[in-house]
Amino acid sequence: MNQPNQPKERACFICSRDTMDGAYPALILGINAARLGMEAKVFYTFMGVNLVRKGGIEKAKFIPPGVMGAVPGMSSMATAMMKKKIEKAQIPTLPDLMEMAQLEGVELIACKMTFDMMELKDEDMIEDVLIWDAAQFMKYAKEAKLCLFT
Repeated sequence: MNQPNQPKERACFICSRDTMDGAYPALILGINAARLGMEAKVFYTFMGVNLVRKGGIEKAKFIPPGVMGAVPGMSSMATAMMKKKIEKAQIPTLPDLMEMAQLEGVELIACKMTFDMMELKDEDMIEDVLIWDAAQFMKYAKEAKLCLFT
């Protein structure tokens, strides 16, 4: 834990996939870092940026690994099954988890290169998402106690 008058320890998590198994770890780890008194940020890059687009977190799917993920309709079926398991285990939905993260002070950051590559605009993003380039993220990550690729 941090001592009085000391800056908070930093944690950052990188999310590059717009799937359920890409979204959950980054948000859960970010929330828990914030609850431990750390300054926490989640950096969304490549397809992960879709999660911080308006309506994007609701579209996250579970794609089974290997050949099964390529079978038509399999990801929709696997997503429905995974959502039932999540509900049964009383785990928050991804939209609820993202809201919790923001309420806990976890900052959500979109990669500028990806933002530009996908020709996105500020109004495409959910509220309070920051846009950082790689250098900005690296300056933050360099001082972080934890930096994980989820």
